[in-house]
Amino acid sequence: MAKNKKRLILILNLAIVTLWLGIFAGGCASMQSPTGGPKDSIPPKIINESPKNLTKNFNVKKVEIEFDEFIKLNNEYTEISISPAMDIMPEFKVKKENLLIEFKQDLEPNTTYSINFGKAVADVNESNILKNYSYVLSTGNEIDSLSISGRVINSLTKEKLKDVTVFVIPANQDSLFGKKKASVFNTTDTAGTFRLSNLREGSYKIYALLEQGGGDRIYNSQNEEIGFLPDPLELTRDTSGILLQVFKEYPSVFVVKDRKIESDGRINLTFNRPINEPGLSIIEPPSLDQNKTVEFSMTRDSASIWLQELAFDSLNVVIKSAGKSIDTVTLRRNKRDVYVKSLSVSDNLSANKIRPGSELILKFSTPIQSYQESQISLMEESTAIKGFQIIKDPTSLRRYSIKYPWKTKKQYTLKLAEKAFTDVVGTKSKAYNKKFELDIEDNYGSIAINISVPDTTKTYLIQWLNERKEILKQNSIKKNTLLNYLKYPTAKYLIRVIYDDNSNGEWDTGNIKENKQPEKSWNFDKTISLRPNWDLEENLIIPAPQ
Repeated sequence: MAKNKKRLILILNLAIVTLWLGIFAGGCASMQSPTGGPKDSIPPKIINESPKNLTKNFNVKKVEIEFDEFIKLNNEYTEISISPAMDIMPEFKVKKENLLIEFKQDLEPNTTYSINFGKAVADVNESNILKNYSYVLSTGNEIDSLSISGRVINSLTKEKLKDVTVFVIPANQDSLFGKKKASVFNTTDTAGTFRLSNLREGSYKIYALLEQGGGDRIYNSQNEEIGFLPDPLELTRDTSGILLQVFKEYPSVFVVKDRKIESDGRINLTFNRPINEPGLSIIEPPSLDQNKTVEFSMTRDSASIWLQELAFDSLNVVIKSAGKSIDTVTLRRNKRDVYVKSLSVSDNLSANKIRPGSELILKFSTPIQSYQESQISLMEESTAIKGFQIIKDPTSLRRYSIKYPWKTKKQYTLKLAEKAFTDVVGTKSKAYNKKFELDIEDNYGSIAINISVPDTTKTYLIQWLNERKEILKQNSIKKNTLLNYLKYPTAKYLIRVIYDDNSNGEWDTGNIKENKQPEKSWNFDKTISLRPNWDLEENLIIPAPQ
């Protein structure tokens, strides 16, 4: 059998072509093109190392590694690393199936060296990568043989993460973190597991880094996620079961990422992190500050401003946190810019059906100043309804609800006459008609969950999630509590618990400079399936944080 798998694939392809030509020569009336054979998806395989991997008393200048197919090196200057670091990197050359390593400086005596190739080695034809190949040698009688293994998960969702770079830095060199790429590293597999080998006894800081679109193995971007053990690991024997939970920390320096005046005159500001107790003021021209309308997003990382007039040349806005200024931004407009103000409306209906037990919610594109009740009508079949309520949402300037005891098998029509609503900049709404009906109970289910807490001095956030792990509802509790989730569509749901240590009503991320871990979370291990028109009960015992 040929040692080269590429040659085997070539033979298979030639056999297919030969068979096809034979059929053609035989006068077959039905002719088909060859399929091209199986696609290679196997990474290169090492068939010989000279000297052998894990050689002791290493005393040569060159290493030759033979593969079972033609190879290439990708990003060798960023992917290949050596531990301990060398002043002069070896020279790496590729000759067909062979990788040649030539050392350009003398190796230290009685030292174990590990050359980690990361994702550098790949085959020529399909670029299949041989991940995490390491060549290890020792210039002494012993090879450092200790290992660290474990897994990496997302700190909030607990999902296993692949292609995360896990690396260690000697504790006495930890000042290099974020400045120099790690030389001892490994990437996680599809199960989120990793293993770092050929380590010597010592004290290590261990990190997990999830970079976006490749990377340099240096934590230097706000888009990267990081995980770490808060205390150095004292390595005296093989250590397993390490759990690293990665998170995206809030940037230490507040920045307004984007500022824009939209075509309808709305001013949008986007921040690089949420603001505690957010606020803003217009300081130039000061006359615009009094009549401004401001809305911060639920996540407090963006804001929208509406102004009565847009006649300014430039606008200076101060961003505040808890009453203190944290940044000032300037927006400029061209005098020739034209803004077309509009007021549109949408609703919370799904397929023109309203969820049992809920209200019809109207969502407006701009904050509402006033409405004319006489211009709003509701019909049941062909009969006008009296006594329905129009309720302003106390948490939003742009939401109103229509409350009425809806009936099944009845057709409803909501009519908003032209100019029924007026927004804060004086824009009037257009005519709006909507037909809908109450959805049937059989499409919904309810559940009552008895929750037991481990410590009544602590705060817990109970998050009700859909299958996409989007938060549908959140409750803050401190004691054993019965929570009811009523009239939700029949589907599968999840429950997540946040250990809200500072009782601020939200999950707080970590901070690596402060050696601070994110707030802990726990996922209920049972998926809750709501069945049509069923009322379920479930007991949930929150464990003590691990």
